[in-house]
Amino acid sequence: MVDIEAFYDGDERRRESEELELGDRWYDASGMRYTLNYVVGTSELYTMTAPDTEMLEDGFGDIRVDQEPVDALTVEVIASIPGVDDVHLALSGWEDEVGKPGSLQWVRDRVQAYPPA
Repeated sequence: MVDIEAFYDGDERRRESEELELGDRWYDASGMRYTLNYVVGTSELYTMTAPDTEMLEDGFGDIRVDQEPVDALTVEVIASIPGVDDVHLALSGWEDEVGKPGSLQWVRDRVQAYPPA
């Protein structure tokens, strides 16, 4: 896992790419909240810890959080999925799962066939 700035700095295509937002209320077994996004240009599905503060996107697509240190926003690439259609197929029904306790495991189970690159 890396912080959000290191994630974007690690591959310039991430900053320039369209991102598919797949919900901001995914929970792990301990109750930590995450957002789930897919970077079209790199084929990466990633989670980011979601603080209780409001997140804002700037003009460059970077995520900014008021009064939250950048290093608190950790990113984990959990899958490398070749295209948006495959994301929709792998995560079919996600809208019914988001927000449930432990729902992040549902995502991990669904994308096992697409290990991170």
